[in-house]
Order: sequence, then C-alpha cells, then structure tokens
Amino acid sequence: MDTGALVQDEKRGMLIIVEGIDGSGKSTQIHLLHRWLVSEGYGVFFSEWNSSPLVKGTTKLGKKRKVLTPTTFSLIAATDFADRTEHEIIPALKAGAIVLADRYAYTAYARDVARGVPRSWVRNLYDFSVKPDIAMYFRVPLEVSLDRILTGRAQIKYYEAGMDIGLSTDVRESFKLFQERIMREYDNMVDEFGLTVIDGTRSIEEQQAEVRRIVSHKLAENHGVLGELKGDQVGRISIRRIEANS
Repeated sequence: MDTGALVQDEKRGMLIIVEGIDGSGKSTQIHLLHRWLVSEGYGVFFSEWNSSPLVKGTTKLGKKRKVLTPTTFSLIAATDFADRTEHEIIPALKAGAIVLADRYAYTAYARDVARGVPRSWVRNLYDFSVKPDIAMYFRVPLEVSLDRILTGRAQIKYYEAGMDIGLSTDVRESFKLFQERIMREYDNMVDEFGLTVIDGTRSIEEQQAEVRRIVSHKLAENHGVLGELKGDQVGRISIRRIEANS
C-alpha cells in the first residue's frame, strides 16, 4: 500500500520536518516552533527519530555492543519510522494536527548512503513516507557542528562519528569525514525534494524568525483547514499509541 499517496487525500493537518547534520541546531528550532504553535492555539503533535518503543531498546543495545552494520542500522531505523508513521504521524494528520518531526526520511537518505547503502535501495525502503508540507534543512559548517556538540558533552558518540565504517581511527577526523558525506547527500537533496535551506550559523532568534515566517505563510494558505484539533485530542492520540504498544 502506498501510505504516502493515501494520506495526502485524507489528511487535514500539516507535516513540518527539520533536517541537518548533528549539531546543526535543528532540534532547538523545532522545539521553539512547537512552543510558539501551541501558544497560538494549534493542536501540535511531536515525533522524533529513533523514538518508537518497538525498536528503541534494540537500537540502544546494538549501539552499545557496536554490532550494527550499515544495512541492519538502516532496517532498524526504517522500522522505527514505519511504526511512528502508522501509529503517530498519520493518525495526527488525519485528525487535523500540525505534526512536527525532528528528522524524517531524509535523515536515512543521507546517513545510510553515507554508510555505503545503495541510494535507490534506501529511497525504495521509505517509499511509504508522507510528503512533508514544509521541510527545512539547517546547514552549518562542520567545525561549527563539532564545536556545538563538544560544548554540550565530553565526547563524540561512536556511530555519530561514523566509526563503524572505518573512515579513520581518530574520532574527530572520522566525525568530520562522515558528517561531510552526510552534508553532501543533504545538499544533493535540496532541489530533488524541495528542502528549504536555513543558515544555521545565524543567531537562534534570527533562525526562529525565519522559521515562523515560513510556517506562517503555509498556515495562511491552509486557513480554515487547521486548528480544529485541540491539545487534549492530541494527547489522546499519544495515549492510544502507548496502549497499542503495551
């Protein structure tokens, strides 16, 4: 079943997603957007990468033991995405919510290919994904990304640095090489998928102002369609999601 095509005709909500390399600042921006939309009275549902209870524990264990190959990593991420799409994203969109996603299928398109998984294979794997109404790509230089990550914690994570594919024995060098590959894939996707590029080196306030302008414009186009889903209804979607996995 082509879930993406199906929901385009049935959805009453809006899907807004953010992408970028690690340390790009995208998570800060989508959380600020979330708070603003809620304050404006919209029903908002938030979903993030690798958060499905179906596979979250498996992913954590695989990372800890460092046994995930590029293909198994890709398949686990796709399972996480499929589970969240079916139980969270599509129900919320059909109910009329604004769905915010911190990372989407484009993360797999970038990371998996950077790990050597065939580009066409990954795209086919995520063929069921719902097309976003707004897709923002926060672009930052590698050094800025690295500085931000190390400011927040003591070290770079093993898979985050791409140490699993043997680019370098030095974690910092491996990080740069791996994230450079990812950035290259993102840059190639800008025109292919219509990603809106945001300069992630600007101040948080300047970036958020641009994000709100982009979202406000889209909301104006959809006036009268959104806003019917209230916060308590969004909460009930979350409760049904939990019950379905218990």
